[in-house]
Amino acid sequence: MSYSAPIDRYTGKINKVEIGTGDARVQVGGETTQPFYLFEGEMPNRPRLAMEVCDEAPGDWAKALEDVLGDVWDDPVKWAAKCKDEFGADLICLRLLSIDPNGADKGPDEALEVVRKVADSVEIPLIIYGCGNAAKDGEVLKKVAEQMEGRAMVLGPAVEENYKTISAAAMGFGHNVAGETPIDVNMAKQLNILMTNLGMPAQRILIDPSTGALGYGLEYTYSVIERDRLTALQQNDAMMQMPIICDMGREAWKAKEAKVGTDEHPEYGDPVKRGIMWEAIGVTSLLVAGADIVVVRHPETVKLMRSTMEGLGVK
Repeated sequence: MSYSAPIDRYTGKINKVEIGTGDARVQVGGETTQPFYLFEGEMPNRPRLAMEVCDEAPGDWAKALEDVLGDVWDDPVKWAAKCKDEFGADLICLRLLSIDPNGADKGPDEALEVVRKVADSVEIPLIIYGCGNAAKDGEVLKKVAEQMEGRAMVLGPAVEENYKTISAAAMGFGHNVAGETPIDVNMAKQLNILMTNLGMPAQRILIDPSTGALGYGLEYTYSVIERDRLTALQQNDAMMQMPIICDMGREAWKAKEAKVGTDEHPEYGDPVKRGIMWEAIGVTSLLVAGADIVVVRHPETVKLMRSTMEGLGVK
């Protein structure tokens, strides 16, 4: 007897969002089916890999990261260039750690200077993430949006406490917004509704669902992203049809299992291989759940994910 596998057809479609300008711009989204289900629908844009760059040298990163990035991580311009030229990053996620009120507490003008230098030195699009302090992020990203008008960057994370400031600035000066909520479908939808009610176009919004790494609740993250995507495609919910961005590198490499050395846990094995695999397994899970952009730290993760996506039929 012949057998035909059941094919699902969805009424919904993921929005296409353009990041950056000119020949270097990147488009994400546009799917009409589940991730990599190319036999059911279209996946016109492959998931994109962004590499994280900080505006100050990180003090607590694993040695495996220091070995490949330590020669440039005190200079965000060189760091970004290395990610683009040597490691093949699709985007740069510039994290403004120095503006943290509990750290260096640098002001908007100082942060803007770093953003401008990085933007002028690399052609690939930028994601600009703040320090996680809602008030300070809103203040700084507003200045960045205004002075970098028309660059079509992604600004974030926009949260309940600062989405009005960030969305208004992005809307007024031609940028996109990543709205972050704590791993919850309804909260993600509500934030999208609030931003679109302000006038922010849905085609310039990305969903940051918050990310748990392997060992940090990855299974919950996976199921929530899967539900986000089903709501968008199956229920044709316009407020959930935004592409998804996941900040995995930060979460993966802060896990003890990813960064402790063999002196502390010899039974864990090679710390370099272990850390890379910890990140790569998490990224793979997010990609097959429905992520359109994943932020990573180690260049070997980029190579592994490119190979993985090619194996799944997406180049």
